[in-house]
Amino acid sequence: QVQLVESGGGLVQPGGSLRLSCAASGFTFSNYWMFWVRQAPGKGLEWVSTIDIGGGNTVYADSVLGRFTASRDNAVNTLYLQMNSLKSEDTAVYYCARGPSSDYGARDYWGQGTQVTVSS
Repeated sequence: QVQLVESGGGLVQPGGSLRLSCAASGFTFSNYWMFWVRQAPGKGLEWVSTIDIGGGNTVYADSVLGRFTASRDNAVNTLYLQMNSLKSEDTAVYYCARGPSSDYGARDYWGQGTQVTVSS
């Protein structure tokens, strides 16, 4: 069955860095666009990033542009999110999701999430 398992979250000070991973299984990872999505406490889901099937094209929300970098390694079926210069407003549960195209609205599976807390 399709599984997406996020890891790498934790507590980090403002200005710090974290690298999230999303391990995929149960499907052909290289056939799917992938997304990072987050949900801050008391708020709705926020799209963070989209990466194409080959990893050569990425798009970011304005709120993370220049600080976050999405990448993927299709050889090991893993998606990554490098997060630098973290701010308190980046505190959220981060999810990875897959989709058949660049259309974020067409995503069909997502993981259980990993908590990122940015605090001094």
